[in-house]
Amino acid sequence: MKRDDIISSDDYGNKAEAFEAFDDIPTNPNLGNTIGDVINRRYGRRDVMRGALAVSATTALFGTSAIVAPGRAAAATAADSRYVFEELPWGNDVNHHIADGYNADILIRWGDPIFPDMAEFDPQRQSAEDQARRFGYNNDYVGFVELEPGRGILCVNHEYTNEEVMFPGLGRQDRDGFQGMTEELVNIEMAAHGGSVFEIVKGDDGKWSVVLDSEYNRRITADTPMTIDGPAAGHARMMTGADPTGLAVNGTINNCAGGITPWGTYLMAEENFHGYFWTDTVDGDGDPDLSAQAEAESMGRYGVPGRWYAWGRYHDRFNIDVEPNESNRFGWIVEVDPMDPTSTPVKHTALGRFRHEGAESTIAPSGQVVIYTGDDNRFDYVYKFVSAGTVSGDKAQDMQLLSEGTLYVARYNDDGSYEWMPLVHGEGPLTAENGFDSQADVMIDTRLAADLLGATPMDRPEDIEPRGDGAVFVMLTNNSRRTPEQVDAVNPRPESNFGHILQMNEAGGDHAATTGTWDILVQCGDPNIAEVGAVWNPETSESGWFGSPDNCALDDIGRLWISTDQGSGWGRTGKSDGLYALETEGELRGHSKLFFRCPVGGELCGPYFADNSETLFLAVQHPGTDGTNDFVGFERDSTFEDPATRWPDFAEGMPPRPSVVVVTKQGGGQIGV
Repeated sequence: MKRDDIISSDDYGNKAEAFEAFDDIPTNPNLGNTIGDVINRRYGRRDVMRGALAVSATTALFGTSAIVAPGRAAAATAADSRYVFEELPWGNDVNHHIADGYNADILIRWGDPIFPDMAEFDPQRQSAEDQARRFGYNNDYVGFVELEPGRGILCVNHEYTNEEVMFPGLGRQDRDGFQGMTEELVNIEMAAHGGSVFEIVKGDDGKWSVVLDSEYNRRITADTPMTIDGPAAGHARMMTGADPTGLAVNGTINNCAGGITPWGTYLMAEENFHGYFWTDTVDGDGDPDLSAQAEAESMGRYGVPGRWYAWGRYHDRFNIDVEPNESNRFGWIVEVDPMDPTSTPVKHTALGRFRHEGAESTIAPSGQVVIYTGDDNRFDYVYKFVSAGTVSGDKAQDMQLLSEGTLYVARYNDDGSYEWMPLVHGEGPLTAENGFDSQADVMIDTRLAADLLGATPMDRPEDIEPRGDGAVFVMLTNNSRRTPEQVDAVNPRPESNFGHILQMNEAGGDHAATTGTWDILVQCGDPNIAEVGAVWNPETSESGWFGSPDNCALDDIGRLWISTDQGSGWGRTGKSDGLYALETEGELRGHSKLFFRCPVGGELCGPYFADNSETLFLAVQHPGTDGTNDFVGFERDSTFEDPATRWPDFAEGMPPRPSVVVVTKQGGGQIGV
């Protein structure tokens, strides 16, 4: 598949969609025993192909009473469901929608000031210096650190930028070689990446607002100075001309999901970092020619350079022809202390380098902290980190816990068991003979190390949420590249356009355990179309089923909530992305209800419960961009001047603005109760 063929295709309405499609081409050569193969052996290939797997899985999950016509309306479910709200009807239009009885208020939008001396946002008068003091673009992860009841610090990731709706008169840049991008526009993009940290307060009316003059407010960008610690710190492969020590790096990029640690710090996960690197050396198909690169094998496995942005034209550190080691300094988990705006963020190399989707944590019975994270690429892996030390309750001491520990990768077995395999230099094949001279090499090339261990290739592992009882919920968003020969027990469908959710149960309920059992919670998609192979609880309504699970959250009573990211594929369902309440136990296990939906072209991120689950933070990113060719009545690409929606302002001349939404119950009380 040629890169330029995808970019020029009319199937993709923006740069992000086009390059994600190009990333459909797996970089993982270890496809001999995928999750589909495991499922296949567990249930039998013939059963998979003729649809009997859906019956087997349904029976295992819900019992024989579930084998009825799927997708029927759930008229009498509300009284039995743990989620008490009237389900929102599905749809897709220019605005957001919330279930009856709830408010969904805009808290902050791209460009809003987070310091008191800032003017109101004017999209016609943007600059890098100005953007570095305003709320960034494409808000993804949202975390909250409580200072006292009704007051706390919000931490928000900014994943990427959409220049076609961000800058006037520009349009899509990937199709013409970024000819319209200037150094100033690139610098604005860099300032719009990273994260925003700011105080918010709850008023007497129950509404939350930003405290502009708070001492905690700060912006983190692609230029913010950071330190590097852990096994790869100071290694030769981490050294550059600007940093001959290998201990310091500027900025963080493509921050997708993340986490809040038990000691109150903010974890930023660097995901598609490969897309920011550039080369002027290409082959006849326009793809990067890495033949002269010493890091060619590593770069190829990580997809570096992706050339999604023109940053490397103006900043040598993003051009591998000039600074080949710079890409090794991205793809990590970054820890930020939101209580100290003068503190230096830390990139923790002990947690491995790959396209981290998130970094959700829990404390094991031993007191060790455990971090779960997925590698968001087709046919890549599920990981967890277990600290060497234990949580002490002393914040300064606990902030050292992510510097040392063991990173594990998962292998799923046919019998419904799994094992966590340690990524430790000198153990098994992770030796110098196989190219790993030290633990630093194992962490820099985590993907290559996991390949050698025989980890199970998955269907885009994204957010992973641990629960206190030892359960772990894994979002497997989709994998259109999986062939019938590659299906297995844990990734059961070929051409999986809709994804599925895996439940893992750690042995003994201990999140530090190295074994456990797994099962499939739901197989997503329309249950009324047999070929899709969707598996839901039969009480799930037409509005309740969804595709492409992405982020997730547990509320204060342990209920699971799922947000979706269909990208341009929402045209296959006709539904906007949204937030769904999903039962994980009892007779209604696998039953889903729609609670919130995005405006057209938007993706739902977050979600995060706070304030005893009386407040829910949601992030709507890239509104008005994805799949707008399928939006009836619009049916064209969005631009700054001509967007599919002007959400949330709906003001002439104001483009769509990624925003954080605050959900509260009318009259107060816990959400969904």
